[in-house]
Amino acid sequence: MTKGQIESKLSEAISKFEIEQMGRGPEKIRTIIFQDLIIIRLKGFLSTSEKSLAQNKEGIDLIKKLRTALFENAREGLEEAIKSVIDVNIISTYSDVSTKTGEKIIAVVVDQDIEENIIN
Repeated sequence: MTKGQIESKLSEAISKFEIEQMGRGPEKIRTIIFQDLIIIRLKGFLSTSEKSLAQNKEGIDLIKKLRTALFENAREGLEEAIKSVIDVNIISTYSDVSTKTGEKIIAVVVDQDIEENIIN
């Protein structure tokens, strides 16, 4: 597979994971592989009620806490979704939400340079 094909398949797997584990999928998703990093950018994943809640500081804090807890609870499933596409060992996984833009970033550190070892 090419780098672009792997990135596309990872986007599909993460989108499916988001729907099944987090309750809804993103409007847009883009995955970028850079050496030993996989960066996933999800746009439009906040629900209407979350957007409304994000209008004040307390609401933003609640959304971030809830989304972090949901992500941590489902982390194993996310890592399995990634491993179903690409054979890597995952060292660490990070996630953060922007209530301002309605975006979520997931960063995954793996044990090898994907560009060098798998794609070439």
